[in-house]
Amino acid sequence: MRQALLVAGVIALCAWVYLGSSAAAEKAVRLPPPALEMPAGSQAARETAVFAGGCFWGVQAVFQHTQGVLNAVSGYAGGEKATANYGAIGSGRTGHAESVQISYDPRQISYGKLLQIYFSVVHDPTQLNRQGPDSGTQYRSAVFYQDASQKQVAEGYIAQLDAARVFGGKIVTQLTPLTAFYPAEAYHQDYATLHPGQPYIARFDLPKIANLKTMMPELYRDKPVLVSSQARGSSP
Repeated sequence: MRQALLVAGVIALCAWVYLGSSAAAEKAVRLPPPALEMPAGSQAARETAVFAGGCFWGVQAVFQHTQGVLNAVSGYAGGEKATANYGAIGSGRTGHAESVQISYDPRQISYGKLLQIYFSVVHDPTQLNRQGPDSGTQYRSAVFYQDASQKQVAEGYIAQLDAARVFGGKIVTQLTPLTAFYPAEAYHQDYATLHPGQPYIARFDLPKIANLKTMMPELYRDKPVLVSSQARGSSP
C-alpha cells in the first residue's frame, strides 16, 4: 500500500509540474561525432556508461531505443547508498543525480557515439542543475566516468563541442569519477514505455525518442530493450 501511494504521488507530482510549467522539451542539436574515441581493442564484449541529464525516465528511454545497447537502468549516482532512494534525493541535498547506467556492446556502438546521443538528443548540456521543468542538483548534467579512457573521450568531446560553438552557451556537464551506481525503485524502470500517455512523458520524453529516430536513424531501434525483459532472462 505504501509503495502504491508513493507511485501515485510521483505521477501526481509530474502531472502538476507539467500543467504548471511553460517549459518545452529540449531541442535536439546536430553534432559532429567525437574526434577522439576509445582505443581499439581495449574493450570487453560488454561495457557500461553512466550519464545524468535531467529526469531519468527520458534518458533511459532514449538509450533503450539505441542500437547496441544491451540494457539501460534508471538509478542514482554521486551520493551515498543510505540516501539512494527517490524520497531522499528529491531534496537535492544528497549529492545524487538521477542517472542511467547503460550496458552496451562496443562492437555495435562506441562510447563516443553514446556521448554524441547524450549531448545531441538526450538533454541540453548548457543548463545548470535543471532540464525542462525539473530543477535541482539531482537533475544536473553529469558524465560519471569509470576509467581514464572514458574521462579522456568525454573531456575531449566537450572541448570539441565548445570550440565549435554548437550550442548557444558553454557546456556545464560535470565529469565525475563513478564511485557507485544504485538502481532506482522498480516503478521507475521502463517508465516511458509503460506510460506513453502520461502528460510529462508525452511532452518531454517522447520527442527525445523521435529526435533520435530522425537525426540518427542508423542508431535507432524501434523495439526498446527493457529492464523488465532483462529480469525475465530475455535477450534484447
